[in-house]
This record gives sequence, structure tokens and C-alpha cells, in this order.
Amino acid sequence: MTTLLLIRHGANDWVHGRLAGRIPGVHLNEEGRQQATAVAQRLHEIHLAAVYASPLDRTLETAQAIVADRDVQITQVADLREVDYGEWQGAELKVLYEHELWPGVQHYPSGTRFPGGETLGEAQMRMVQALERIRGSHSDQEVIAVVSHADLIKLACAYYIGMHMDLFQRLEIGTCSVTAFRFTKAGPRLLVLNDLGSLAHLRPKPPEVAAQPSTTTTTTP
Repeated sequence: MTTLLLIRHGANDWVHGRLAGRIPGVHLNEEGRQQATAVAQRLHEIHLAAVYASPLDRTLETAQAIVADRDVQITQVADLREVDYGEWQGAELKVLYEHELWPGVQHYPSGTRFPGGETLGEAQMRMVQALERIRGSHSDQEVIAVVSHADLIKLACAYYIGMHMDLFQRLEIGTCSVTAFRFTKAGPRLLVLNDLGSLAHLRPKPPEVAAQPSTTTTTTP
């Protein structure tokens, strides 16, 4: 059962103010660097078979903190990049809130194209296909970290849990949060969403333990 850890990059000076998109040179700020160090510490007890990252500066810097004390190389994957926001890239969010396309982005993203960019449906398929290629290149019982961006992670979550992507804005993905999926023969299982706490429970169980039936019981009132 392969486990994918979807990790958002740390905070930067563009978060909540401007739409950074794919602009180069957007680096982690002091808060973001502290967050990256903290998520690396939270992952300390989990063996990572591989670490993949979007090639943008803020994601690479987050991934570098994660591999700092590990004998693991970062593999850059172009399809893990941020959404192509086209003409919206670099704009202030307070200006975009007034744009005629903003309601569509929030409530009908499957049918709304960013001016000169891609639709969120296209971004979702790009992200899922990248994750499937990554997952397919690893064996069972491995844990893989993937460092990407909030909208891409939310879109991947919507796909794997069967949520229509027009509802994806209902999901929250904070900076340096961890969202984890375990892929079983019966399909993906969401283990944690937007997690900022202990991650010890994500360590794979020994095969003999994993094979045992759960002792949890449900009592019907």
C-alpha cells in the first residue's frame, strides 16, 4: 500500500496578498522557513522512499528542508507546478475579487478558464496524472513525499475522494500542511487532510499487523 504525502510549500510574502502563480523568485519568508523546518521534524520518524517537488523556488526550498538530514534526492516534476493563472498571475487578490470571472473560479471552476491560462479541470488532470506516474514507479509499503501548491493539492483531494471539482474550494490546505493518501487494492484512502500535528500514525505497519482485522467496533444507538 503506497502512501503519498501531499505537502504544501511554506509561507512567503505573496500568500494572501498576490497570486504568485509560476513567477520565479518567490522564496519562503522567515515564517515559511520555520514552517519547512517544522514539517521536516514532524516527518523525522517516517522513512521517505522519495521526495518529489514542483520546480518553483518556494516548493524546492520546502523540499530541501525535508531532505536536509536524509539520503534522498529531490526529483523535480514540472506537472506539479502551480496552476497556470495566465493574465491573473502576479495580480493582487483584492483586484481579482472584483473580476467578472471570480464567481466562476469559486463556484464553477470546471468550466472557467483563467484568461490566457488553463482551467482548473486541466490542472486537476495534470496533477492526478503526475501523482499516478509517481505512485506507479514505487512499490507497496513505500511512503513518498510530494511538495506542491494549495490548489493542486485540493484538486487532487477532490479527485481521489470522489468530490466534484466544483466543490473543491470547500477544502483547506494551509502552508506546510500534510495531506496523506494510502492506495490500497480497493482504492485510495484519505488518512489526513491539512494536518499540522503529529504524523507518527502515517508510518506503514508491519505486514503481519496490517493484515489483522481492526478491533474498532461501531455501536448503533
